[in-house]
Amino acid sequence: MDLLSGISATSGALNAQRTRLDVIAQNIANARTTRGPDGRAYQRRVVSFENELLRSTGPDGRGNVGLSTVRVAAINTDTSPGQRITDPGHPDADAQGMVTLPNVNLAFEMVDLITASRAYEANLSVAKNSRQMAMKTLEIGR
Repeated sequence: MDLLSGISATSGALNAQRTRLDVIAQNIANARTTRGPDGRAYQRRVVSFENELLRSTGPDGRGNVGLSTVRVAAINTDTSPGQRITDPGHPDADAQGMVTLPNVNLAFEMVDLITASRAYEANLSVAKNSRQMAMKTLEIGR
């Protein structure tokens, strides 16, 4: 019997939210990057999650479907166009003096950042509570 099954289930969710926080931080850091390595304005990245079943071995030695967790399915590029502004003096301006800005909206990114950090905190609480429950279970046997 796995006493810490709650921790193994929430660890995937913690890793997924950490990846989401990293991607959001990258989006915020590049909110004004008008020329990347490909010569174009930065394109916002978005994390997609998927459900994953955790398999465990039962007492009979066969694999049983256990708990489910979340994992990162993909990190996709948001293809929506960025805002175009007139700035003929900008080094990345085209022949008409237009500059394409990244498609990053800082207000949306901050909302995503708060949501991801709260989800991370909630999953961390689950891990702490699972550990405390396992410790209390071990104390019962003494």
